[in-house]
Amino acid sequence: MAARYKPTVRYLMQVEVHVYAFSMAANVLLSFFPFLIVMVSLCRYLLEWRAAEEMIFLALRDYIPDPMGAFVERNLRATVASRGPFQAVSVLLLLYTANGIFEPLEVALNRAWGIPANRSYFRNQLISLGLIFVCGGLALASAVLAAVNQEVWARLGLLGPRWTALVALTAFKTAMVPALILLLVLVYWILPNGRIPARPLVPAAIVVGLLLEALKYVIVLVWPWLRRKLEMEYGPFVYSVTIVLWAFLASMIVLAGAEWAARSHRQLEPGAAGPIADGARKPIDSNLNQTV
Repeated sequence: MAARYKPTVRYLMQVEVHVYAFSMAANVLLSFFPFLIVMVSLCRYLLEWRAAEEMIFLALRDYIPDPMGAFVERNLRATVASRGPFQAVSVLLLLYTANGIFEPLEVALNRAWGIPANRSYFRNQLISLGLIFVCGGLALASAVLAAVNQEVWARLGLLGPRWTALVALTAFKTAMVPALILLLVLVYWILPNGRIPARPLVPAAIVVGLLLEALKYVIVLVWPWLRRKLEMEYGPFVYSVTIVLWAFLASMIVLAGAEWAARSHRQLEPGAAGPIADGARKPIDSNLNQTV
């Protein structure tokens, strides 16, 4: 069993992989709050659905322990209320910084699958933009489904407010984990600059999705001790550093899943040709270079 995962451990110890993960983590820090602003604004001003909005805050409190969770929620509520429905700056920041997450991730996925060429900057931005909308859509759909569940139980009146909120949070988690796994499959499949076989991606995405969910509970468990240590070292930057560290660990798990999927494909189908880079699908006809 240990020999099966030893190559993945060696992969995670490479300096290049740490560069990718830290680059992704830095852009997660930059895109985290704009993403929340856009999501809450959509629920409040476009959908005009306070239950879905409160579901986002409920999920935020579940994912981020106090006092950091309370700090983020308080500032998020104040920011959305003060800016109104038009969040152009937040949308632009989200698009730019979220694209920064997918740039190093594409390079890392190409390396894992042995694809020599990366996409051009413009093509990477287009693919990243589509994945951003998919990510936001899945998160919003999970919040909406959980809000519907909460409203149904509230109207039935069978449960008290605390149990209704607990059922709603459970419904959100139940919807969010499959949504996360689906997003991982799409990222692993679409983002590399080549034709990636879908078969090895599904088990890798399931394992990575469950590990990311488990990471959340580990963070909650060690947060009191970790916060004291980080406050002593980073002072007022403790929350920013915390987001970067969490995002780095999550990025390492995502990259490990990609390496595992690629290696499993090579082991199960050693005679397969492997992924084909988009830029190498068609040979260049030398006659095209001739002038008439």
